[in-house]
Amino acid sequence: MIGSAPDSWGVWFADDPRQTPWERFLDEVAAAGYTRIELGPYGYLPTDPARLRDELDRRGLTMTAGTIFEHLHRADSWDGTWKDVSAAASLTAAMGAEHLVVIPDFWRDPQTGEVIEDARLTDEQWPAYAALMNRLARRIREEFGLRIQFHPHADTHVDTHENVERFLHETDPGLVNLCLDTGHIAYCGGDSLKLIRDHPDRIGYVHLKQVDPGVVADVHEKGIGFGEAVRMGAMCEPPNGVPEMPPILDALAELDAEIFAIVEQDMYPCPADQPLPIATRTLGYLQSCGPLR
Repeated sequence: MIGSAPDSWGVWFADDPRQTPWERFLDEVAAAGYTRIELGPYGYLPTDPARLRDELDRRGLTMTAGTIFEHLHRADSWDGTWKDVSAAASLTAAMGAEHLVVIPDFWRDPQTGEVIEDARLTDEQWPAYAALMNRLARRIREEFGLRIQFHPHADTHVDTHENVERFLHETDPGLVNLCLDTGHIAYCGGDSLKLIRDHPDRIGYVHLKQVDPGVVADVHEKGIGFGEAVRMGAMCEPPNGVPEMPPILDALAELDAEIFAIVEQDMYPCPADQPLPIATRTLGYLQSCGPLR
């Protein structure tokens, strides 16, 4: 079941004058033909549950998941992470969604590209990080009835295929699943199809996107940060990049699970009139590819 997200309208932050206003996002995502959306950065859409529900209902939209960053790999980070995550979880649950997409924080500043901490976790940090993620997932489920879908991301510690595999090995499969972002996996040199086939029971949610392999190769060669890579066009409109979508959709359709697939194309910042035509074409393309609808 295919939806979209504020990310596809150039939205990365709760409040930024360069971003699409939230009313326009809701109007246009419905006009493009989508009926499901993600919350996006907490505070971008209205945080009052009654108001947000009314805004979604008027446009025939439902919410599939909340989205929030965490930084549990850092010392003494539980209280700050819980404050942010629980706020997003509360609103997500109030909208009737079942999932919370949790994204690890960056080791390189996404805006400036500055390296702000070590790019790799140590062998001692991995199990400690996983234990806190299990704790977070358990508490989110107990208090809000939501399932955590962990989102590997470029310029974070869970990025490459190897690191995604290690994260899966270290975390509890009864608590933590993957939000498989096909664009970020490809950006970091991984193989989404292999992850689906090797870990079918851990794929709980999907972000569908493609990357331009030429731009990504240039980015890696020059050590460019993710924010600048996006401005260079690293994330591109399907079917112009990789990975190929039909095999991904076929593999997902073979899983014994109902999975939400959310279209995401990072475009921050972008011209105001750019997102709607791309979102409309992308939905039509994906619907022509395979069984996910």
